[in-house]
Amino acid sequence: MAKVGIVGASGYAGAELLRLCAAHPDLEVAWATGDRQAGNLVAGLYPNLAAALPDLVFETFEPGMVDGLDAVFLALPHGASGKLMRQLVDGRGAILDLGADFRLDDAALYPTWYGEEHPAPELLASFVYGLPELHREALRDGATRVAVPGCYPTSAALPLRPLVEAGLVETTGIIVDAASGVSGAGRDKHPFCATDENFQAYGLLTHRHTPEIEQAVGAQVLFTPHLVPMNRGILSTCYARPTRGTSTAELLDVLHERYDAEPFVVVGDEPPSTKSTTGSNTCHVTARYDERTGYVVALGALDNLVKGAAGQAVQCANIVLGLDETAGLPIAGMYP
Repeated sequence: MAKVGIVGASGYAGAELLRLCAAHPDLEVAWATGDRQAGNLVAGLYPNLAAALPDLVFETFEPGMVDGLDAVFLALPHGASGKLMRQLVDGRGAILDLGADFRLDDAALYPTWYGEEHPAPELLASFVYGLPELHREALRDGATRVAVPGCYPTSAALPLRPLVEAGLVETTGIIVDAASGVSGAGRDKHPFCATDENFQAYGLLTHRHTPEIEQAVGAQVLFTPHLVPMNRGILSTCYARPTRGTSTAELLDVLHERYDAEPFVVVGDEPPSTKSTTGSNTCHVTARYDERTGYVVALGALDNLVKGAAGQAVQCANIVLGLDETAGLPIAGMYP
């Protein structure tokens, strides 16, 4: 059994990591931290974990806790892991950061999109961007530091990147119009009365996932996120101009060629839905060519807490630890 620790386990992504690790055949949770919950049972905050982790108690994090572990997951707010990383990287096991602090290749982008200088720019190049379907070989090639992608970037990159690489769509002016459930914002935001019966765009032109999407897709993107009144799920609808004459059949062929051997990507003929991905580590994608307007439309749906966060982190951990990539990860969604 590989021993793992989870820093920031009291948040939604951390709790999802606990759920997945508790059912994993090859991972053992050594400890879980949640500074504001320190001393309390995990099952007290998350009763859904009571049967799986009845005695686990939230601890206060100390850097020395990571000694002797095979992997450490960081499920911290944006900005926190960057300030912590220098204390963790020397002589440790694998580090998998679910935050955005090490996702961007260029440190100069952080002041513009995240509002502050990067706290450890010298470490950026040592992190592998952990989207296995696009960067599996880099993860396998001795990676010990992984920047786990964001939920929005994953839902956009998986349907778009193969089309960009095939030269089928222009690499400027791509529009990503995406909607997310409220769990993507964390435990402390968006009370029921503010979100129920509401549909709202936010982060217009300035959302911090924009440069990550552009980096992952390999193209210029105009990104508009929306908050929708559901617990989980992201649906990204992406619009691009083709570089030449194409067809729906050709677009789907490219997606099938890229993903049919992938355990966690489903290429479908019908538009994907968030409900079909709930609780799974699977992303559903499709694409269309509209002859009337001349646009390519590509769509991706996933569970923002699984394939968009904790599940993707476990998938990456499986790879870097030499385990079965699919171990402990559900491929079927919950329905209804």
